[in-house]
Parts: sequence; structure tokens; C-alpha cells
Amino acid sequence: MAREADLPRPVPRKPRDEARPAGEVERHGNFVMESIAELKKVEWPSQNQVIQGTVVVLIACAIVGVFLYLNDQLWKEVVQRLFLGQ
Repeated sequence: MAREADLPRPVPRKPRDEARPAGEVERHGNFVMESIAELKKVEWPSQNQVIQGTVVVLIACAIVGVFLYLNDQLWKEVVQRLFLGQ
């Protein structure tokens, strides 16, 4: 049986300034206006950066695709010869 000293202590809660009815959401300004303001702070990539990133992703996909294809062909042969006796 656990001793009282071993039990976790409850975390004291801060009193709320004002109570809200259940389900009511506290509003802090206009969401759309705040979103637009945040999007203006974003450092967007240049067209050249987007093209370079796209090329890197396409090359990586091609390399992984070739690796998986070759791996599949190898294991297909192994399974057919060892397990299926063909």
C-alpha cells in the first residue's frame, strides 16, 4: 500500500478571472486579420529556390524508386527459387 508521501501531490489551480459557460470559446481579435498579418511576416522562397527544391525531390524519388524496384526483383527471384522451388 502506498504511503501518503509517495502519492503525487495535486497541482494547485489558478483562480479564473471570469467564468464562461461551457462550450463558449474566448475570442481574441479577428482570426482572418491576424492570419493575414502572420502571412506577411513569412519569408517566401524565390522561384529559383522552389524549382531547385522540386528538382531535388524528383531526383530523390527516382533514386528511391529504382532502388525499390531492383530490391523487389532480387527478392522475387530469391522467394521463387528457395521457397517455391521454381
